[in-house]
Amino acid sequence: MRTGGVFNIFGKLLILISLCLLTPIPFSLYFHDGMTPTFLLSAGIGALLGLLFVALFAPEKDLGYRDGFAVVVFSWLGLAFLGALPYYFCGEMPLFVDCFFESMSGFTTTGSTILSQVEVLPHSLLFWRSMTHWLGGMGIIVLSLAILPLLGVGGMQLFQAEMPGPTKDRLAPRIQDTARILWGVYFLFTVILTVLLLVGGMSFFDALCHSFSTLATGGFSTHSASVAYFDSAYIETVIIIFMFLAGTNFTLHHSGINGRFSAYWRNEEFRFFLSLCVGATLFIVAVNSYHHVYATFSQTLRTAAFQVIAIITTTGFGTADFDQWPPALKILMVSLMFIGGCAGSTSGGIKMVRILLFFKFARLQLKTLVHPRSIGTLKFGKLKVPPEIMVAILGFLALHIGFFILASLAVTALGVDIITGTTAVITTLNNVGPGLNLVGPAQNFSALPPLAKAILSFTMLAGRLELYTVVVLLTPDFWQMARKPVWRWQMGKTATAYRG
Repeated sequence: MRTGGVFNIFGKLLILISLCLLTPIPFSLYFHDGMTPTFLLSAGIGALLGLLFVALFAPEKDLGYRDGFAVVVFSWLGLAFLGALPYYFCGEMPLFVDCFFESMSGFTTTGSTILSQVEVLPHSLLFWRSMTHWLGGMGIIVLSLAILPLLGVGGMQLFQAEMPGPTKDRLAPRIQDTARILWGVYFLFTVILTVLLLVGGMSFFDALCHSFSTLATGGFSTHSASVAYFDSAYIETVIIIFMFLAGTNFTLHHSGINGRFSAYWRNEEFRFFLSLCVGATLFIVAVNSYHHVYATFSQTLRTAAFQVIAIITTTGFGTADFDQWPPALKILMVSLMFIGGCAGSTSGGIKMVRILLFFKFARLQLKTLVHPRSIGTLKFGKLKVPPEIMVAILGFLALHIGFFILASLAVTALGVDIITGTTAVITTLNNVGPGLNLVGPAQNFSALPPLAKAILSFTMLAGRLELYTVVVLLTPDFWQMARKPVWRWQMGKTATAYRG
């Protein structure tokens, strides 16, 4: 690992986040909430730290994948730290671990919160809270690649290390152009959703914040009751549509914008995603109707559709407390948390393509047992899936289960009950938001011990970066291959420095 080059880029990303910390100031001035000095101080701290790293560490060319892993993990830890400063300085969250948890939840688009009353926060801080979702949704590294040519070196390594999902489609020959296309689609959808929510009667502030949270599949709301606060079938329908779009591979949206709408239906992962959403919704409608949970069929359908899309896309918005539903539906909702949306979307979770290929692999194995002499071929769409891809998927699933077990043991060992502890790990590891019991849709994470919040903050990061990116930094071999940083004043002496 080229330590100096990693820390140089890390410093530049800190400066970028510091500039983002200035964006809530217009809202602070408009609403007269007195938060302007807080954001200026937070941005100043971030800028000074970033300039310090840039001044001390010399840039290096030809960054490798190991360097990409380090840049991404350090950058996400750094931006969560900077994002926590406004919460801490405003005094609403006296414990820094709570501030860090809220910030990490925002940037990783998890949506879990320690706040019982969201409305007590100043408007500018609520805007920042939603904006952390929006920045983290498409990824701060991808944003940097889109607007900062200085990060062009090693761009593909950073892109591969951060983008969620087993596939990273390049829409253009240059990775910077791919990043700009993705962010262009993301920005366009945000504008359209904001306008549609304004038409539905939301204020501009609420519409913008909920657009940020929806497109990022985050789930932070400006109200404690979440989307249920508005009690509007129109608003819920619009948000359902855009949560679904956000959970779909953004390369398909790029094709659709360019008139190739058939790309959606030709994509096997999209068809599986749509079928699962419809099937889960119908099952919930049937069970809740049988148990007479809601007074009318329309209310049953409305709540079922919203909660299925909110959970399977890992957005986590709420219009109903599914912790009060029949036990079978609780099992279903927790299962959907694991699955997540499509690869190449802003959703968390395991991803549809991995689940689909796993089922196909299991079916192929059963067929082989029945017909030992048959030669089966695993296909995704019309393409044959190479064995190494299936091995990588099985390895990811094993790592995901192992991480879940270890994190659950750690949280419950602190005295948290098994339902709360395990679902807290599930919802943070898959970047969903609500769990069950003490962390259910009508509750929050404030009752958990501080160490448990720290552990869950780490699971959010690991889940957002697809586990491998974080776990690889915990292996001794990774650090044994790291070399000493090149300091700025040594640049002239390192023309023949080791490049490996």
